[in-house]
Amino acid sequence: MPDTNLAPSASTLTTQEIEAELLAGLRSARAAAAADPFGDPVLATALSVSRRLDDGRLDEVSVAALIQRLADAAAADRAARLDAYLGTRDRNGVAALAVRLVRPDPDDSPVPFAAFRRAIERPRFAAVFTAHPTFAHPPATYAAIADAASGGAPQTGLRHRPDAPTLAQEFDAVVLAIQNGRGALDELAGALLDAATTTWPDRWHSLNPAPVLLTSWVGYDTDGRTDIGWYDTLRFRLTMKRLQLARLRTQIAEAGACAAPLLARLAEAEAAVAAQIAACPPDGEARATADFAALLVGEREVALVTPAALLPLFEAAIAAAPEAAIKRRLVVARAGLLAQGLALAHTHVRLNAQQIHNALRQRLDEAANPEDPAQRRGLLARINAALAECVPQPVDFGALLTEQASAARLMMTVAQIAKHIDGATPVRFLIAETETGYTLLAALWLARQCGIEHLIEISPLFETAEALERGERVLEEALRSPHYRAYVQAQGRICLQFGYSDSGRYVGQIPASYLAERLKLRLAEQLKRHGLSGIEVVLFDTHGESVGRGAHPGSLADRFEYLTPPAVRQSLANAGVMLREEAAFQGGDGYMLFGTPALARRVIARIAGHAFAEVPKAPDPIYAESDWAADFFATARREMQELVEDPGYAALLGAFGPGLLDKTGSRPAARQSDGVGGAARITHPSQLRAIPNNAILQQLGYMANSLHGLGRAAEANPETFTDLCERSPRFARALGIATRAAACSDLGVLRAAIGSLDPGPWLDRAGFTHRPGRREALMAVAEALERLDLSAPIRRMFRRLQADHLALVAAWPEGLPAMPDRLVLLHALRLALIQRIWLLAVSLPDFSPRHGATRETVLNAMLRLEVEPALRVLEQIFPVGAGPAQGLDFHEVAAPRGGHDYSREHATIFQPIRRLFGLTRDCAAAIAHEVGAFG
Repeated sequence: MPDTNLAPSASTLTTQEIEAELLAGLRSARAAAAADPFGDPVLATALSVSRRLDDGRLDEVSVAALIQRLADAAAADRAARLDAYLGTRDRNGVAALAVRLVRPDPDDSPVPFAAFRRAIERPRFAAVFTAHPTFAHPPATYAAIADAASGGAPQTGLRHRPDAPTLAQEFDAVVLAIQNGRGALDELAGALLDAATTTWPDRWHSLNPAPVLLTSWVGYDTDGRTDIGWYDTLRFRLTMKRLQLARLRTQIAEAGACAAPLLARLAEAEAAVAAQIAACPPDGEARATADFAALLVGEREVALVTPAALLPLFEAAIAAAPEAAIKRRLVVARAGLLAQGLALAHTHVRLNAQQIHNALRQRLDEAANPEDPAQRRGLLARINAALAECVPQPVDFGALLTEQASAARLMMTVAQIAKHIDGATPVRFLIAETETGYTLLAALWLARQCGIEHLIEISPLFETAEALERGERVLEEALRSPHYRAYVQAQGRICLQFGYSDSGRYVGQIPASYLAERLKLRLAEQLKRHGLSGIEVVLFDTHGESVGRGAHPGSLADRFEYLTPPAVRQSLANAGVMLREEAAFQGGDGYMLFGTPALARRVIARIAGHAFAEVPKAPDPIYAESDWAADFFATARREMQELVEDPGYAALLGAFGPGLLDKTGSRPAARQSDGVGGAARITHPSQLRAIPNNAILQQLGYMANSLHGLGRAAEANPETFTDLCERSPRFARALGIATRAAACSDLGVLRAAIGSLDPGPWLDRAGFTHRPGRREALMAVAEALERLDLSAPIRRMFRRLQADHLALVAAWPEGLPAMPDRLVLLHALRLALIQRIWLLAVSLPDFSPRHGATRETVLNAMLRLEVEPALRVLEQIFPVGAGPAQGLDFHEVAAPRGGHDYSREHATIFQPIRRLFGLTRDCAAAIAHEVGAFG
């Protein structure tokens, strides 16, 4: 039914006026819905947009301009939030911190020089750059946001949708972030040296500050990837070495004659490494590999394998430096070399526990299943016996070429790094989905066989709920082994990794944080029990940058307190255990925090402030209410687990959710099939990967993984809930996740998306429309949706979400912000565009089955927003053009030409669908800005 009050045509309104008009209508509808339980402002706004497109008051050009305007505004607001997230821009903070470390009490004597050295030369924190598919925007857009957060003017007219990055492009992005981070670390080191200079003028230049490290797994993470060969890993690692050598040369180039021998040696090494990179085989071909091996082995001494050869040259240059500024520059450069080794950043490799098990199954002829409790005791006994008998074996590139087991191949790759690239800096060996101590012992066996256990830091990744619960038992199984205890003692540290991907999406982000903290709190006692209380504990949290994957949204300072709460730090300190914290900065979202030198300085300042902060002595009230807390988180976890098993939840995620997302990395969002569209219908959330799972929830407008279950948990004892919200910093910080999630969530938005999958509203619209041909199209969509049969299970699931949300609102009426109007408008705009795609799709002409497709399968793909593969099929079935015979002389009288030119179908159906689908993806990019992350 057309609107009765016609506004001016789209051509007479500016984009700003269109936005204002639609926002005014939306606000009016939202206000009316507050008093009308049956009102639906989102569907009403989507319908209003659709009618404006029908009668010409809007067109695709004006909608595209509106989405561009909304996306630019969202990006500008994201930059402002990023600026606020990092806190003060005061550049004196690091200097003040350094002075406090020298003289904690301004009225007292400075600390002893040895104590200052111990404080600043021990790494306390590492920023880890991880390479997940979260590159939701083009690099130029990320750069513009980072520049605006650094004080620049917000840009307009940005391109917001991404091109899926290649591995090389991901590497380039991480290199830029690391270079900015290294510059900030140099400033931190300089500030620490400056503070020492006034107190110890004759000794400061012997210091090598290294309180914060940078680490990367870009190009080294083979968990769930088959596109990274050993040759890629070696090429990237050599590139990181060359960049470090080049950086050192740049740092000391202005030192003059005193550093000439050092500069010459660095240039010689850099040239050798460049030649090694050029020889690295692009695909592991045998002859090219042999040539590469000749250079890598033959030039290893020239290219340097440890920093040892450079240190006397540094000492000589520092001693001969003609002025303090040059001496300071040289000391800062030396500190960076000793801290980071022969690379721009430290190295993490990663693979899956199952890959470790497979490698040992081949080598030790071990058929037992490590996951079977009945077989585990015997299996642990056999792996301990194998460790006792294990003798290091030679590793060469021929072995790499012929090795089929991915875990063994990765361990061999690390061995080659240790022998020929950097033999002084440990490599972290991360093992995903570790759920038994056997996995750690098996990894140690592989490292021992390759002769590199002294340079491998084996680290289990506890990321599933089961792994977080079993983590204590996993460590117990490993530490009972005399071989593993000896390994940990020799290393001087034990490394543990905690993830929020699978645990967060299956049990909820907030319950997952509770499970992780509980495991961390039990570490001190366990280490003491095994005589390991004097070692260092490395706690690495691989969360994402958003409420979707566990990074705290309040501030960067809150984030660090959230990941390693004061109670954990206090527990380890009381046990005499040193702590190194590590936190992931993930993909496009995380790299943006290091997107400019100014942002990197602020990040490093926040990290340093946290790393050197005193642990609060007063206990948090949440720990005095341990029974209530255990019940609260257990209830929230149970509710989320039940939601995950609800068939309607999988139906919601898979209905058209994957189609909302551009490809933002190298891995597919869902498992693949051979049907039209490629993606199998999702019957359980486990068939989606964690990042797209969370991204779909963001795009559908309700972050269940951060909100669901809290209502039932809070209503059990609302008084205690309210009390702890006010008195417990730890609990309030946890609920900060829910607060931010609520600001990006609206049940009305989700209801509208679900309503679009229900045939009923389409039939209702068919009864009201007076537009020629529209009634038949609406009824055809209803009929197609009826065949999909998604509405009933999804609506049942929605009622589950709704009931829990109502309970949370009742218990926490002041804690949940509303979704902003601009974000609601983006959801409504996209819903209108999706509905128009479907109305066009039902006008597809019929055709006989071809290319494995029927009209029904193509239409179903369109309903699930698998638009691009569906259009590729249609373009083959309905080709455009006169065909291959046009214009050719076949030397006979021309017969009538068969075939048909389907230009009309392309112009009226296929091309409009493609344009509309592009606009839906433009909306998705804008929504990602509003949320502040992708998945």
